Amino acid sequence: MPSKTIKTTTAAAVLALGLLVSQPATAADSTSDAFTFGVIGDIPYGEAEIAKFPARIQDINADSALKFVTHVGDIKNGSSVCSDEYFANIRTQFDTFEHPLVFTPGDNEWVDCHRTNNGAYNPLERLGKLREVFFNEPGKTLGATMPVKTQESLGLPENVRFTQNRVAFSVLNIQGSNNSLLPWSGLGETTATPEQLAEVEHRTDAVLDQIRETFDDAERRNDRAVVLMTQADMFDPSLLAAATANPDLVSGFREIVQAIVEETNGFDRPVYLINGDSHIFAENQPLAEGSPWLDIYGQAPADDLQRITVDGSANATNYVRFTVAGNSADGGEVLSWEKVPFSS
Repeated sequence: MPSKTIKTTTAAAVLALGLLVSQPATAADSTSDAFTFGVIGDIPYGEAEIAKFPARIQDINADSALKFVTHVGDIKNGSSVCSDEYFANIRTQFDTFEHPLVFTPGDNEWVDCHRTNNGAYNPLERLGKLREVFFNEPGKTLGATMPVKTQESLGLPENVRFTQNRVAFSVLNIQGSNNSLLPWSGLGETTATPEQLAEVEHRTDAVLDQIRETFDDAERRNDRAVVLMTQADMFDPSLLAAATANPDLVSGFREIVQAIVEETNGFDRPVYLINGDSHIFAENQPLAEGSPWLDIYGQAPADDLQRITVDGSANATNYVRFTVAGNSADGGEVLSWEKVPFSS
């Protein structure tokens, strides 16, 4: 897929619109069956942002045209306690969303909870608690109800997929910390434990199954695009130099990237990967011809894959509004996006 042309906008126009434009939405808003959805991630981080979170949600609620919202994980920072009370508080906040809310857990709320300053929890126990608190009604979204297909039968109710206007969405539990392969050092471990490796294997197999099922169904329905959403940034620019020298730093993602490449190239229509994790908004084609990530992962190019990373942590001052064009649009015109700043 050729690189998208970014339309520049004057500062005065940006202020007048109240938008920080990264890529303007198309005129498809007026086209039959066009719709919008919002994405946030790596929020709230720290006490100040926790205090602002209810207002952030109300800003998103005020965007009444959104079909749904996705939180791509990390509901806390990496140095705070992973307590039951905190999870319950965030669930209470999530329940105030007036749109359907799809949530996929991030590493800060389970993978990294072994850290002493996180409470020295067993991460698998925290993952179980997350599923109990946030996925107690598998097949239904948080906030307003929207039915979704789920991998509850495999023990992963957080992995969901759904379709809107011939666009297939697939939300997947893929984690930072090399997809949860880093040792639980807070518990005194220097290598991955057998139970840790078993969880990674089971979850990765489930992710691969869902990716393939998503593309199979999209092909059968003649969908116009596939949208994958994850917490992990599998192409984190801050890891590029280190991963170039030592590709094993991202070994936990290798099978997943391979599946995405194979399915994207077989689909031959636009594929969008939306992720959080690295905290800095980005839009690129990480597996285009010439990308250094091709050597790191040992893969062929996948030019039809477009990645969008949402702002997070201290940069989480906006949500990203995506517009899905109506049925008359195809190819690279299916999806467009813009950053919408929070009111305070």
